[in-house]
Amino acid sequence: MPFSAAREVPGLIVKFGDYPLHHGGVGAIRSLGRLGVPMYAITEDRYTPAAASRYLERAFVWPTTGTEEPERLVEGLLRVGRRIGRPALLIPTDEEAAVLIAEHQGELTGRFLFPPVDPGLPRRLASKQGLHELCVEHGIPSPSAAFPQSYDDVVGFAEKTRFPVVAKNREAFERRKQPAVNGTTRIVSREGLLTLARDWGEHPGVILQEYLPREQAEDWIVHAYFDRNSTPLALFTGVKVRSWPPHAGMTANAYVVDNPELADLAARFIKQIGFTGIIDLDLRFDRRDGQYKLLDFNPRMGAQFRLFESESGVDVVRAMHLDLTGRTVPEGEQRAGHRYIVENIDLPALLAYRRSGYTTPHAPARASGTELAWFAGDDPLPFLTMLARFVRPGAKHLYQLWRTNHRGGSTRSGSRPRAGR
Repeated sequence: MPFSAAREVPGLIVKFGDYPLHHGGVGAIRSLGRLGVPMYAITEDRYTPAAASRYLERAFVWPTTGTEEPERLVEGLLRVGRRIGRPALLIPTDEEAAVLIAEHQGELTGRFLFPPVDPGLPRRLASKQGLHELCVEHGIPSPSAAFPQSYDDVVGFAEKTRFPVVAKNREAFERRKQPAVNGTTRIVSREGLLTLARDWGEHPGVILQEYLPREQAEDWIVHAYFDRNSTPLALFTGVKVRSWPPHAGMTANAYVVDNPELADLAARFIKQIGFTGIIDLDLRFDRRDGQYKLLDFNPRMGAQFRLFESESGVDVVRAMHLDLTGRTVPEGEQRAGHRYIVENIDLPALLAYRRSGYTTPHAPARASGTELAWFAGDDPLPFLTMLARFVRPGAKHLYQLWRTNHRGGSTRSGSRPRAGR
């Protein structure tokens, strides 16, 4: 590898909530651990895949829900930092952690390293409404959207809109409480919308969004790391082949595909809003008007970030560690044609996509290489731990999601898996 990392600066995986089967955290532990960086992680218990990695120095068992008071979470982070005993790089794996770090930089500075982002920006980007408003403000294409404030607003929307439409929770954090909708929900009729809306309360916490038909669209992803000047030090583009739940959830299979237009769009938007740090973007290319429309902005590492690595061996986590420890991030082209597979969800996704007839034109006929989310020859225990925890409850969960996506009625919904795609 043509560069060395600052081995005296450890990394800490920060996650809030109960989602032990998170391959992104395992990927970050391996990525920096293979460079000799001491790695630590906050885990739900001692038997998560992350805790089983040979590259993990220590797991700090700290069960959380993500709904705790920020002061309690900050104090817990500081307590973990004191136990590590030296400044550590924070690597959040969910929006709650990313927002907490941004909004409490004053308390965390000195004990930890993290990008110096505008404190209010990650929360706004993680919000569906905040993101839509930023897109409108800066001329970035996004699906047309409405933000009803009452049931009457929903009725008015239903009278003039064209179905189907998509309903999502307006704020990212609503999934922790009592979400209005169960993930991304496709609504096919006026009656279906009004029926759902009766359960949304006096002030619906939803966004009603234009539906981009998958027959006329392609799902693209952008992962990047931007320095304090909002300059990209690592920027990658790829196409999502399959997700689980189908067409609405976590990436199950994806390829690296060069897309200069998309890279320029992402870099321009980040420069305009002044973001610093790691991003994970989901966009849908609408063949009807030839536009890439921004759907989701995750102001943190995405679960599938290990799809992307430059020819110099740099991924977004390594870029952040190098930059924040004062080292130069080597330049290098992305590995076009490389493939990423999440073993425990790609098979059911493959079966579902075959039934739907959906294909991704930009997916290469043959991969130039494959990165598995869970299995690694030099670190097999996370894969085995995943299997042990996934087989029975995981299979039941996949079946429930399949039933949800194939039941009749006016809606088709999918429960979005925790912590990024």
